[in-house]
Amino acid sequence: MKSTLGQVLQRALQLDFFNDLFSTERSAPEVSAPPVAPKIRRAKPLAPLPPGGKIVGTVGTNARQIQLKDQLLEYSLLRSKRRSIGFLINHHGLRVTAPRWVTIADIELAIQEKQRWILSKLSERHERLAQREKTAMRWQDGASFLYLGKPLTLRLFHAGHSNIRHDQAQQELLLTLPQTGALALTGEALELAIKDKLKAWLQQEAKQLFAARMPVYAEKLGVRYHSMSLSSATTRWGSCTSQGKIRLNWRLIHFAPELIDYVIAHELSHIHEMNHSARFWLHVQAVFPNFELARHHLRQHAATDFPAF
Repeated sequence: MKSTLGQVLQRALQLDFFNDLFSTERSAPEVSAPPVAPKIRRAKPLAPLPPGGKIVGTVGTNARQIQLKDQLLEYSLLRSKRRSIGFLINHHGLRVTAPRWVTIADIELAIQEKQRWILSKLSERHERLAQREKTAMRWQDGASFLYLGKPLTLRLFHAGHSNIRHDQAQQELLLTLPQTGALALTGEALELAIKDKLKAWLQQEAKQLFAARMPVYAEKLGVRYHSMSLSSATTRWGSCTSQGKIRLNWRLIHFAPELIDYVIAHELSHIHEMNHSARFWLHVQAVFPNFELARHHLRQHAATDFPAF
């Protein structure tokens, strides 16, 4: 049964993936809290930090500190011409931006009032960093990573030349690096060589696959695009300009082919509609009926979920 215009619009609003994907850097997402208008009153004195209190949100040696519940919070303070106190959680921790005339006491009172939001977002950030540390890829023989949605095992060999070959039957990537003389690689140099070779191979595979799939969906949508290029963005899987210039994140090569097709269909649909209106989603749905499921799956991932190059 075909969806009505209103139903498609409602689903698009519920799953607005491409408007704000991994507002990334989803390496550590930057999250802003609603601004707080300065209040001219003094904060209550802070109680002593209990034994075992933790320091969270570390931002550097020049950070300020404030006690929140049983934790000692570090934050950076930026003075500006703005009229309110703003909070931002990024990969450095908590950054507070406040008018120059607001006192430290009033700033820390505002932090206390926002402490539930602040601690919650910092906790999410720490959990994400811990998960990245846990799943960090080791650049060595036997390492595994996703290629077109399936695990691909890296097999490392040494010889007098460099070479890389995909064994589809065994789902292995065979990488050969120099072994002898001045070309012999060890330690960090070896790790860097593995990363460079693997990244170049993945980008080449991505470019070839994208180039093959783009015309398929362009024909289905009845559009012509100007060009396609690779992107290394940390905040978008793809983009399209009004001139029809498409950019696709090469890290999409980690996903299953149907998810790559969805992103391609999505970007090409923008040639019809340079927005995310109901008409836009009708174009996407016409060539990719399961777009909601694909978009939901992509929302669960960020560039930082994959090996860092």
